[in-house]
Amino acid sequence: MTTSFPSLRGEKPQTVLVLQGGGALGAYQFGVYQGLHEAGIEPDWVIGTSIGAINAALIAGNAPEHRLERMEAFWDRVTHQGLSTWLADVLPDWAHAQHKLEVVLGGLSGFFRPNWLTWGAGRSEPGGETPSCYSTQPLRETLSELLDPSLLARGPTRLTVGAVNVRTGQMRYFDSRHEVVGIDAVMASGALAPAFAAVHVDGESYWDGGLYSNSPIEVVLDEHPRRDALIFSAQLWRAEGALPQSLPAMDERLKDIQFASRADSHIERQRQLHHLRHVVYRLIDAFPEEHRGHPVLQRHRHLACDAVMHVVKLRAPVLPGQDGAKDIDFSRQGIAVRHASGLATARAALESCPWNDERGLSEGMCVHQIDAVAR
Repeated sequence: MTTSFPSLRGEKPQTVLVLQGGGALGAYQFGVYQGLHEAGIEPDWVIGTSIGAINAALIAGNAPEHRLERMEAFWDRVTHQGLSTWLADVLPDWAHAQHKLEVVLGGLSGFFRPNWLTWGAGRSEPGGETPSCYSTQPLRETLSELLDPSLLARGPTRLTVGAVNVRTGQMRYFDSRHEVVGIDAVMASGALAPAFAAVHVDGESYWDGGLYSNSPIEVVLDEHPRRDALIFSAQLWRAEGALPQSLPAMDERLKDIQFASRADSHIERQRQLHHLRHVVYRLIDAFPEEHRGHPVLQRHRHLACDAVMHVVKLRAPVLPGQDGAKDIDFSRQGIAVRHASGLATARAALESCPWNDERGLSEGMCVHQIDAVAR
């Protein structure tokens, strides 16, 4: 399987995997990566927020031959086991409600546990800590076992994870190309308040990057200098949806709108900008060679770009019966069906190879959408 596509320069494009935040929905990303891995495609760069940052770390923080087993180990550890698990096939509606109660009150093995001392109103945390409903020490222990710190920090696969500074409200992207990335940065990217406490990195406190930008595709689109790129964007949330007819449906709709983070409009704006960069490049190239050193052209040369980018949106399916608590659906059935649908979506994309579209040569950036059905 090749990821080459029509290019102005004939160079091999970088393969980028962009992973949204979404809690239990992240099992879909596990399936997407498995589909790429089975086709012999390993990303050169993985970018993520929240659960997407955790999945990205499991990829970048392990050698290719160990990635699938480590991701499977992680999702096995965070899959909930309880009374609801054993009765899911017999009493599915009851089990669904019971599962939410068990996760909220009992936490998840290998991920988080209740922080009972903070569940009382008005209690301040000592030492400048932000209050939280749960402790994520189990997640830290899990990641410490499943990640290779040297590969995570400065491995051959570039890793970027986003977190928002609690004090300034600004997004920070921790990037292994420019700094040492450790477990603290990954934990910070997944510190969704008020459930989880902020994580300290370099003397600052950070919360979940999804609070600011849950679809961090702008990182690769704003990279300079730009390179030819095939960007797989595993999207867990739907910006569009039906008018909700119940309170649970309204809760789901609100989360979809919030965490889709205007991904489609961001991508469209970037597509327009990238097309303009191509126009500037062609205009400069049209000048006779003896005039290309003119100061006015030199001042605007940084706006020119001939890189070709293909963005492949891999959209997770809408599952029957899901509601506003779908991001805490760590049930065995929920994890399994989302993993399977991610695998099916990746395989569908690789079968159709839409990045062979030659429009990229003239437009500079093409966007392709792959929708999958639940398996």
